[in-house]
Amino acid sequence: MTATHHATTPTKTSPEATGERADLLQALAHHRRFLRLTTRDLTDEQAGRRTTSSELCLGGLIKHVTSVERSWVDFIQHGPEVLGDWNSMTEADWAARADEFRLLPGETLAGVLERYTEVARRTDELVGTLPDLDLSQPLPPAPWHEPGTRWSVRRVLLHLIGETAQHAGHADIIRESLDGTKSMG
Repeated sequence: MTATHHATTPTKTSPEATGERADLLQALAHHRRFLRLTTRDLTDEQAGRRTTSSELCLGGLIKHVTSVERSWVDFIQHGPEVLGDWNSMTEADWAARADEFRLLPGETLAGVLERYTEVARRTDELVGTLPDLDLSQPLPPAPWHEPGTRWSVRRVLLHLIGETAQHAGHADIIRESLDGTKSMG
Protein backbone atom coordinates (compact mmCIF):
# COMPACT_ATOMS: atom_id res chain seq x y z
CA MET A 1 0.00 0.00 0.00
CA THR A 2 1.38 3.41 -0.90
CA ALA A 3 1.43 6.32 1.50
CA THR A 4 -1.12 9.09 1.29
CA HIS A 5 0.00 12.40 -0.12
CA HIS A 6 -0.85 15.90 0.99
CA ALA A 7 -1.32 18.18 -1.99
CA THR A 8 -1.87 21.63 -0.61
CA THR A 9 1.56 23.16 -1.25
CA PRO A 10 0.76 26.68 -2.48
CA THR A 11 2.39 28.22 -5.49
CA LYS A 12 3.89 31.61 -4.63
CA THR A 13 3.65 34.51 -7.02
CA SER A 14 7.03 35.75 -8.26
CA PRO A 15 8.31 38.61 -6.08
CA GLU A 16 8.99 40.61 -9.27
CA ALA A 17 5.36 40.43 -10.38
CA THR A 18 3.25 43.52 -9.75
CA GLY A 19 0.07 45.01 -11.21
CA GLU A 20 -1.42 43.04 -14.07
CA ARG A 21 1.28 40.37 -13.87
CA ALA A 22 0.56 39.76 -10.20
CA ASP A 23 -3.17 39.62 -10.92
CA LEU A 24 -2.73 37.06 -13.70
CA LEU A 25 -0.35 34.94 -11.65
CA GLN A 26 -2.63 35.13 -8.61
CA ALA A 27 -5.59 33.90 -10.70
CA LEU A 28 -3.46 31.03 -12.05
CA ALA A 29 -2.23 30.17 -8.53
CA HIS A 30 -5.83 30.12 -7.28
CA HIS A 31 -6.86 27.50 -9.84
CA ARG A 32 -3.64 25.52 -9.37
CA ARG A 33 -4.44 25.33 -5.66
CA PHE A 34 -7.93 23.96 -6.31
CA LEU A 35 -6.53 21.39 -8.73
CA ARG A 36 -3.93 20.27 -6.20
CA LEU A 37 -6.55 20.12 -3.42
CA THR A 38 -8.43 17.41 -5.30
CA THR A 39 -5.48 15.06 -4.68
CA ARG A 40 -5.09 15.68 -0.93
CA ASP A 41 -4.67 12.57 1.19
CA LEU A 42 -4.82 10.17 -1.76
CA THR A 43 -2.72 7.10 -2.41
CA ASP A 44 -1.04 6.58 -5.77
CA GLU A 45 -3.61 3.90 -6.56
CA GLN A 46 -6.49 6.29 -5.85
CA ALA A 47 -4.85 9.06 -7.92
CA GLY A 48 -4.68 6.68 -10.88
CA ARG A 49 -8.24 5.39 -10.61
CA ARG A 50 -10.92 6.31 -13.15
CA THR A 51 -14.13 7.09 -11.30
CA THR A 52 -16.37 8.26 -14.13
CA SER A 53 -17.04 7.09 -17.68
CA SER A 54 -14.23 9.42 -18.74
CA GLU A 55 -10.67 8.20 -19.27
CA LEU A 56 -9.51 10.85 -16.79
CA CYS A 57 -7.95 10.26 -13.38
CA LEU A 58 -6.61 12.78 -10.88
CA GLY A 59 -2.93 11.94 -11.40
CA GLY A 60 -3.40 12.12 -15.16
CA LEU A 61 -5.10 15.51 -14.94
CA ILE A 62 -2.16 16.88 -12.95
CA LYS A 63 0.22 15.43 -15.56
CA HIS A 64 -1.78 16.96 -18.39
CA VAL A 65 -2.00 20.43 -16.85
CA THR A 66 1.73 20.27 -16.08
CA SER A 67 2.49 19.38 -19.70
CA VAL A 68 0.21 22.08 -21.07
CA GLU A 69 1.71 24.78 -18.85
CA ARG A 70 5.28 23.65 -19.68
CA SER A 71 4.50 23.68 -23.41
CA TRP A 72 2.95 27.15 -23.39
CA VAL A 73 5.84 28.59 -21.38
CA ASP A 74 8.21 27.04 -23.93
CA PHE A 75 6.09 28.71 -26.63
CA ILE A 76 6.53 32.09 -24.91
CA GLN A 77 10.28 31.60 -24.73
CA HIS A 78 11.07 29.79 -27.97
CA GLY A 79 8.20 30.19 -30.41
CA PRO A 80 5.64 27.97 -32.13
CA GLU A 81 8.07 25.23 -33.15
CA VAL A 82 8.08 23.84 -29.60
CA LEU A 83 4.34 23.09 -29.80
CA GLY A 84 4.73 21.12 -33.00
CA ASP A 85 2.39 20.73 -35.93
CA TRP A 86 -0.85 19.12 -34.80
CA ASN A 87 -1.78 18.48 -38.43
CA SER A 88 1.10 16.02 -38.84
CA MET A 89 0.80 14.02 -35.61
CA THR A 90 1.26 10.27 -35.97
CA GLU A 91 -0.55 7.47 -34.13
CA ALA A 92 2.48 7.21 -31.84
CA ASP A 93 2.23 10.94 -31.07
CA TRP A 94 -1.45 10.55 -30.18
CA ALA A 95 -0.70 7.49 -28.02
CA ALA A 96 1.98 9.42 -26.13
CA ARG A 97 -0.48 12.26 -25.62
CA ALA A 98 -3.08 9.81 -24.25
CA ASP A 99 -0.53 8.63 -21.67
CA GLU A 100 -0.42 12.20 -20.41
CA PHE A 101 -3.92 11.65 -18.96
CA ARG A 102 -3.01 8.50 -16.97
CA LEU A 103 -0.84 7.76 -13.97
CA LEU A 104 1.47 5.17 -15.53
CA PRO A 105 3.23 2.30 -13.73
CA GLY A 106 6.18 3.68 -11.78
CA GLU A 107 4.70 7.17 -11.56
CA THR A 108 3.67 8.49 -8.18
CA LEU A 109 1.31 11.21 -7.16
CA ALA A 110 4.11 12.86 -5.18
CA GLY A 111 6.33 12.88 -8.29
CA VAL A 112 3.58 14.28 -10.50
CA LEU A 113 2.81 17.02 -7.97
CA GLU A 114 6.50 17.91 -7.64
CA ARG A 115 6.83 18.31 -11.42
CA TYR A 116 3.73 20.53 -11.36
CA THR A 117 5.30 22.69 -8.65
CA GLU A 118 8.50 23.02 -10.69
CA VAL A 119 6.62 24.04 -13.84
CA ALA A 120 4.51 26.55 -11.87
CA ARG A 121 7.65 28.07 -10.36
CA ARG A 122 9.20 28.40 -13.82
CA THR A 123 6.07 30.07 -15.19
CA ASP A 124 5.84 32.52 -12.30
CA GLU A 125 9.53 33.46 -12.55
CA LEU A 126 9.31 33.99 -16.31
CA VAL A 127 6.20 36.15 -16.11
CA GLY A 128 7.81 38.24 -13.39
CA THR A 129 10.87 38.96 -15.53
CA LEU A 130 9.52 39.35 -19.08
CA PRO A 131 9.93 42.86 -20.46
CA ASP A 132 6.39 43.03 -21.90
CA LEU A 133 3.19 40.96 -21.73
CA ASP A 134 2.40 42.11 -25.27
CA LEU A 135 5.28 40.05 -26.73
CA SER A 136 3.67 37.61 -29.14
CA GLN A 137 4.36 34.54 -31.24
CA PRO A 138 2.39 33.05 -34.15
CA LEU A 139 0.38 29.97 -33.24
CA PRO A 140 1.55 26.72 -34.83
CA PRO A 141 -0.57 24.88 -37.39
CA ALA A 142 -3.54 23.12 -35.78
CA PRO A 143 -7.12 22.50 -36.88
CA TRP A 144 -8.38 24.86 -34.15
CA HIS A 145 -5.98 27.76 -34.88
CA GLU A 146 -6.82 30.29 -37.56
CA PRO A 147 -3.79 30.74 -39.84
CA GLY A 148 -1.81 33.85 -38.97
CA THR A 149 -3.12 34.12 -35.40
CA ARG A 150 -0.64 35.36 -32.81
CA TRP A 151 -0.84 35.03 -29.05
CA SER A 152 0.74 37.44 -26.63
CA VAL A 153 2.17 36.38 -23.29
CA ARG A 154 -0.99 37.82 -21.74
CA ARG A 155 -3.20 35.64 -23.99
CA VAL A 156 -1.15 32.55 -23.13
CA LEU A 157 -1.59 33.28 -19.42
CA LEU A 158 -5.33 33.71 -19.87
CA HIS A 159 -5.40 30.37 -21.69
CA LEU A 160 -3.46 28.68 -18.86
CA ILE A 161 -5.85 30.15 -16.28
CA GLY A 162 -8.84 28.81 -18.25
CA GLU A 163 -7.24 25.40 -18.84
CA THR A 164 -6.31 25.01 -15.18
CA ALA A 165 -9.75 26.12 -13.96
CA GLN A 166 -11.53 23.76 -16.36
CA HIS A 167 -9.44 20.79 -15.26
CA ALA A 168 -9.78 21.70 -11.58
CA GLY A 169 -13.53 21.33 -12.12
CA HIS A 170 -13.04 17.97 -13.83
CA ALA A 171 -10.80 16.89 -10.94
CA ASP A 172 -13.41 17.92 -8.38
CA ILE A 173 -15.99 15.67 -10.04
CA ILE A 174 -13.52 12.77 -10.24
CA ARG A 175 -12.60 13.17 -6.56
CA GLU A 176 -16.23 13.39 -5.47
CA SER A 177 -16.92 10.18 -7.45
CA LEU A 178 -13.92 8.53 -5.77
CA ASP A 179 -14.78 9.13 -2.12
CA GLY A 180 -17.32 11.92 -1.78
CA THR A 181 -14.70 14.59 -1.00
CA LYS A 182 -15.32 17.99 -2.57
CA SER A 183 -12.71 20.67 -3.18
CA MET A 184 -14.92 23.44 -4.47
CA GLY A 185 -18.38 22.71 -3.17
